[in-house]
Order: sequence, then structure tokens, then C-alpha cells
Amino acid sequence: MAFARHWGALVLAGGLLVAGCAFSDPAADAPPATVTGESDSLVVAVRIAAGSVSPADVRLETRVGRPIELVVDSDTDDELHVHATPEHTFAIAPGAGQRFRFTVEVPGRVEIELHHARRTVATLLVRG
Repeated sequence: MAFARHWGALVLAGGLLVAGCAFSDPAADAPPATVTGESDSLVVAVRIAAGSVSPADVRLETRVGRPIELVVDSDTDDELHVHATPEHTFAIAPGAGQRFRFTVEVPGRVEIELHHARRTVATLLVRG
């Protein structure tokens, strides 16, 4: 009887493990932030899908004057706000491969957020 109870628990745990591995979050498939080599720009890939946003408040470092490019795939309208000096606002429409480029001229902490989704995509530590 004890063997059957342990066997049942093992089967149940195995089933839960398989079910957990089968789950897929659409936003988790977004590529991570990357640095391109030639232009030395920081490229942040952003995906908005089915109410999920990826990345979610990723912490990145950059320097004053370095080009930053946001590449956005979205299934909805929104606005990206870059809270820097100078500030930037970019309108997002449904579609893939939308590119927004900017630089930050003052060192400090810079948040990039989605206005309508009320989510922080990235926080940049900008060094002088």
C-alpha cells in the first residue's frame, strides 16, 4: 500500500513537471537586450503580446551619447516614454520591427516605460 502511494505521488509529480514544461509565455520568446558591434549602439528588443511585456524592468548600463535603439514587436497601440534628458516619446502601433533611436545626454538613471501598459521595460544606468 505504501508503495502504491509513493508511485502515485511520483506519477503526479512527473505529470506536473511535463505540464509545466509545456507552458509557453508569448513574451518570454523575445530576444534579450543586445549590443551591436559595428555602431556600438545598445539595442533593446521589446515584445508586447497578449497583454505581456518583455523585457520587464531589465537593468542595463550605457554611457552618455551612446545610441540606444528600441526594436519593438507589438500586437497593440501604446507609447514608449524615455525619462531622460532630453525626454523622448515614441508611438507604437501593432506590427513587427518598429525601430526607435535616441541618445541620452545627461548621466543618471533613465527609465523606459510603456505608458498605456504601465510597465517599465528597462532602467538604464547612464554613465558620463
